[in-house]
Amino acid sequence: MNPWERYVVPNLIACACGTKPIMKQREKVVPLAEGRVLELGCGSGTNFAMYDVGKVETLFALEPSPGMVTKARRTAGALGIGPRIEFLETGAEAIPLEDNSIDTAVITFVLCTIPDWQAALAETRRVLKPGGRILFSEHGLAPDEKVAKWQRRIEPVWKPLAGGCHLTRDISKLLTEGGFVLDGAETMYLPSTPKAMGFVSWGQATVA
Repeated sequence: MNPWERYVVPNLIACACGTKPIMKQREKVVPLAEGRVLELGCGSGTNFAMYDVGKVETLFALEPSPGMVTKARRTAGALGIGPRIEFLETGAEAIPLEDNSIDTAVITFVLCTIPDWQAALAETRRVLKPGGRILFSEHGLAPDEKVAKWQRRIEPVWKPLAGGCHLTRDISKLLTEGGFVLDGAETMYLPSTPKAMGFVSWGQATVA
């Protein structure tokens, strides 16, 4: 890991993922989590304060970046919810949890970055209990061709600067191809955000 990825990218991502429009998106799904919860790519712990502690038994916070884990531990400590959180310091492509052990998987603004999203979603399916669900809010490929054209142009430059973030992943398609059924997904362009980075979708999904 080069110095940019180790020291700069975690701070950039933490800042970008904590903007007001994105925080509002997170607030639409995170409080719905319940039971044994797995959060893929917890980052700096941006979602931690949004969980309903009365509904969450244990939060398994998965994050491969050492710099982000350090920030997330500080966030958990400041909120006083450390005992409820178990950090999994690894990637989502190999989740160290038992089959059928998770009630809710929370995926917010991370599918754009996971290198092998197919493996990550397969692992998510494996650990979800029968009847378990994904709560997601993600940015991705815009439906408007003019915007999508700019996304494809920008992405090769954007990815190395933004920790591997893709602008052209179709989130609904990814979830469907990953074996999930969408339940009432909604979409919009985020306000005060460039359209190339601001097309978002959110909702719930269950195993097909």
